[in-house]
Amino acid sequence: MKKPIGMDDPQKQEISKRRNFTFRINLFFFFTFFLFSVLIVRLAMLQFVEGKELQAEKAKINKANTPIPPIRGNIYDRMGAPIAYTTSTQSLYFRIEQDQPQDEVIALAHKLADIFAKFGSPHAPKMTAENIIIEMDVGYDLNKNKVTAPSYFSVPRRIKSGLTPDEMAYILEHRDELKWIEIMEESIRLYDQETIAVQLVGYMRPFSRAREAKYGLSFYKDKTKTEGYMDTEYVGYDGIELMYQEQLRGQNGMKSYPVNAQHKIIGPVEITKPVKGNNLFLSIDRSVQLTTEQAIMDHIKYLKSPEARANPYIAKGRNAVAGYAVAMEVETGKVVAMASMPDYDPSVWAGGIPQSEYDRIQPYVNNGTITTAYPDYPTKEERDKHPTSIVYMGSVIKPLSVLIGLNEGLFTTSTKYPDTGVFTYGRDNSARLRNSDGKAWGLINATQAIQYSSNTFMSAMIGNALYMRNGNKAIEIWDQYLAKFGLGVLTGSGLPKEYEGLSEYKTNTRESPQQRMVFASWGQNEKYTTLQLAQYATTLATRGQRLQPLLVDRIETYEGQLVKEFNEKVVLDQSEFPKAYWDAVIKGMENVGVQGFSDFPYKFARKTGTSTQVVGGKEVDNAVFIAFAPLDKPKLAVAVVVPEGGYGAYGAAPIARKIFDAYDQKYGLDGVPKGPTGTANAQQ
Repeated sequence: MKKPIGMDDPQKQEISKRRNFTFRINLFFFFTFFLFSVLIVRLAMLQFVEGKELQAEKAKINKANTPIPPIRGNIYDRMGAPIAYTTSTQSLYFRIEQDQPQDEVIALAHKLADIFAKFGSPHAPKMTAENIIIEMDVGYDLNKNKVTAPSYFSVPRRIKSGLTPDEMAYILEHRDELKWIEIMEESIRLYDQETIAVQLVGYMRPFSRAREAKYGLSFYKDKTKTEGYMDTEYVGYDGIELMYQEQLRGQNGMKSYPVNAQHKIIGPVEITKPVKGNNLFLSIDRSVQLTTEQAIMDHIKYLKSPEARANPYIAKGRNAVAGYAVAMEVETGKVVAMASMPDYDPSVWAGGIPQSEYDRIQPYVNNGTITTAYPDYPTKEERDKHPTSIVYMGSVIKPLSVLIGLNEGLFTTSTKYPDTGVFTYGRDNSARLRNSDGKAWGLINATQAIQYSSNTFMSAMIGNALYMRNGNKAIEIWDQYLAKFGLGVLTGSGLPKEYEGLSEYKTNTRESPQQRMVFASWGQNEKYTTLQLAQYATTLATRGQRLQPLLVDRIETYEGQLVKEFNEKVVLDQSEFPKAYWDAVIKGMENVGVQGFSDFPYKFARKTGTSTQVVGGKEVDNAVFIAFAPLDKPKLAVAVVVPEGGYGAYGAAPIARKIFDAYDQKYGLDGVPKGPTGTANAQQ
């Protein structure tokens, strides 16, 4: 009988079974060895590579950490006079909790208003129940109307800082009645009562608001820059306070409590001290700054006086309500004074500003020397009828216009132009413009064109001539020259919100390119900031070096150790022109007629400007002025802008004179201080 196909004898089957068993055993040992190898490698990783991290994580789990905010660095003027500084205070906070009855919260707001009115400082801004409910940020007003959802829930809201002893005593005595309220000791920012360079220094707001999606700043939305920040701490929101936030803030400290699994403290606290912020010493000089601020406000008052109204040239500035000025050292680029007026009392930011006060100062919170600020009018409708801080530069551009014309070969220093007081251009010569008051200056050269501020010379010999030769490319050529003098580009100051100005010769499509160039040649198609004008004046004074405006003199640790000095000028650009061109332009500036300088003891270069613009359906004239002194070795350059100030010679130049005098008294325009007198002395 034959065996079935595929069947082996028993011996072969046994051998096959043993082989399969051996294979399975080897496979089992291989996987066992592999798993043990993985475990050993992982244990080695845990012990030698991740051990420190895991130990630190364990420490976190077994510790309760409470950040300690650092002491913020102080801000001084260049001589060490305090402008903004930090001190301790007692503050009142409100907590949002679940199921808080609206009636009780509103009643608490009324109760706190009564407490503040009865026990608070008589000099502190009045806090109404309406202000308080807004600061509570509960999402509704006193009438229970929904306003907006609370910005956040987990962080207490600061209601008031700087509690008086009487306020504290009453609140602590009645703490059982005043639910959701707590008093905390914290540091607070105080500012010089003389209101020194308020908009330049800037202000602070809570970090919780600074990082909000809607109202926050990009700086605080970057978590890499704000690690360790606490929602309740105040941070720089504008000006120097924001620009140097990282230097001023310092670093957090920490309180660490050992805790058990139930998070109960089981041992003594460990304290890591915070690192105090650095101190800033600004380039601003307190006495020169205060003189500048006072000079602006005094002159605006004078422009409205009966004496001024009797003179038609001065009376043209009677509607002025605001003024802006910058003084810049020619040798270093350091800004000695930067005034944006009117200003305000910066103490309103301490402990939280009432909404009513914020609304009142909002038009001129911005630094009008670098960006748009509005005049002090009660309503937006009224503000819209008046110019902002950014006005046409007017005739102060004429020294640069002449330099451009000379350098482009449009004329020479000896070329004579027959100034009839009128210039016509365009198709069939249908467009016409005149000099101020229609004056005809006769045969004049480039130097005299600056001296007499001839609109027709600038239009015919430069603006129109450049267009006729180069066509639309003339706009590009013009723009390149202006940029090298700091016009239409950022100054490099680094200040937040700085505006590069508006070069309407590029954007004003309502006018033909030819018309744009004609008006640009005498400053009626360019709107720039006061800081840009000061940088421009400095570039003229240095004969071509555009310097970076420096706002900080040095940085020191809180204990007084030097961190960094800013002693070297920073040249951003260099323009090269023949000496003959510079001489012609500076000579013209030396001979410009101006008010308020009849007894000035130095030869100096200047240019007045009267920029005209239509605002709210009416035409207004703005006073603009630039100057530098002394003529032979320039020390200080000044720019002044007074919207609706009328003629620059009358509405702005007298302010500049007081700035030069203040600097001369303190430092000496010739290097020899004359001693503190006048306004500078009164403010020291």
